[in-house]
Amino acid sequence: MKGKAIIIVLLIIVIVAGGGGAAVWNMMRPVAASADPVVFEIKSGSGTSKIADQLEQEGLIRSGLAFKGYLKWKKQGSNFMAGTYSMNPGVSYDEIITKLNSGEVVPEEMVKFTIPEGYTVLQMADKLSAEGVVDREEFIKLANDPSSFDVDIIKDIPVDEELRYVLEGYLFPETYELKKGSTAHDVMQRMLEEFQTKISSIPDLETKLQERNLSLHELLTIASLVEREVVVDQERALVAGVIDNRLKQDMKLEIDATVQYLLDKPKARLLFKDLKVQSPYNSYLNKGLPPGPIASPSLASIEAALEPEASEYLFYVTKKDGSSGHLFAKTYKEHQQNIAKSKAAQ
Repeated sequence: MKGKAIIIVLLIIVIVAGGGGAAVWNMMRPVAASADPVVFEIKSGSGTSKIADQLEQEGLIRSGLAFKGYLKWKKQGSNFMAGTYSMNPGVSYDEIITKLNSGEVVPEEMVKFTIPEGYTVLQMADKLSAEGVVDREEFIKLANDPSSFDVDIIKDIPVDEELRYVLEGYLFPETYELKKGSTAHDVMQRMLEEFQTKISSIPDLETKLQERNLSLHELLTIASLVEREVVVDQERALVAGVIDNRLKQDMKLEIDATVQYLLDKPKARLLFKDLKVQSPYNSYLNKGLPPGPIASPSLASIEAALEPEASEYLFYVTKKDGSSGHLFAKTYKEHQQNIAKSKAAQ
């Protein structure tokens, strides 16, 4: 390769010395300028000789041979970077060299999407499918195949046939930007990585989980209940505290959101028959926590579930005054009064 380059340089010198300077100049001058860019890819491992030939084939230079000689004379070519480039015919040798040295590649086309806090796997699948980001059925299928993903934090998800979607609650709600054409697997891998990053940012997480005698899976389950029940940020820890109190007293949680999770489409108001839906997720029929999260909680809800606000409250009801807040009660009698008060405010 080295000897070949020397021969090229000597050849140019001979041509010039022999009166062929005009011919050499003609080979080295830029091709006719054009406003239409040429997009081409320099593959990894391509040598300067191959790149020079490719530039000639793409119509960006007149002679690959002359370009090779120029590179040798200028001691250039060893730092050329692989990638997809866009160049307009008419550029000079030096402009080409500068672009290849700097790796001034064509920016990859990206796709941007947002997963709102509190979304379920099905809501994500519907949204991303409607936006043309993923195939809906593939996304849903992968939500029950955690072994497909290389993320350490999901390896401790309990093996439980009662889980509706194994990765429910682990796909972090956030705004993402990925390469256009990314697969459903790529999208979910990125979301799981973001989940791991966010969880890892919580100080003393393991210590706090041990103090509360909770697994991460149980924490996320509580956090998802908080996420689906609470709109006012200041109430997250207080609602988490109510859940904690009811669990300690072996009371059914009786949280509407666990029933809504079982419906094909959420209802503005649950009917009595809805509360009778047979499922381990139905907290009106079963004591304790559901088998797993019912949505993807925000970091705020996860932190609230980790450090619930202490109180004697066992009940809460949504205010009907448009504030989206709750009225809290220590006894069932107080709760009934709060329900009446809430209805009166409609």
